[in-house]
Amino acid sequence: MKTKLCAILFGISMMLGCAAKGRLYPVQGPLAAQSPVSVYIVKFNGAFAASGNVTITIDDGEVCIGRWAPVPRNQPAATTPNEAAQMWDTVYGAGFYVAHVLGNPLVRAVITGDQGTILNVEVSKFRNEAGGFSGVARDNRGNIYKLDF
Repeated sequence: MKTKLCAILFGISMMLGCAAKGRLYPVQGPLAAQSPVSVYIVKFNGAFAASGNVTITIDDGEVCIGRWAPVPRNQPAATTPNEAAQMWDTVYGAGFYVAHVLGNPLVRAVITGDQGTILNVEVSKFRNEAGGFSGVARDNRGNIYKLDF
């Protein structure tokens, strides 16, 4: 599993240098109801290592920093299995979690902001329509996000 995940991250890093940049789009919650909807840049560093750093700057300049790491297949979800499935299915459609995420390699991060925001992020090896990788995030303020890079 680590070999597959390292290969994926190596491929991303070869295309984008040592860091992979993604975009975080609010799809449910207070931020999704705003107009215009904010889009945040996510930076994953350390693609050549077994883990690395994640940085996101959100509204009002709050900087959120955390560490990503591969998730062992036998490790439980960051949230309950139903909450993880609900998060993926909310973003990508009913049944997506079971069809594309469950049992596949994941990268997970808990990212903490300097103004109290906490984001739980999961990235799957699933390829999105643009050929990049996809993920989801949930914050402690009632927002669910789509992550593409």
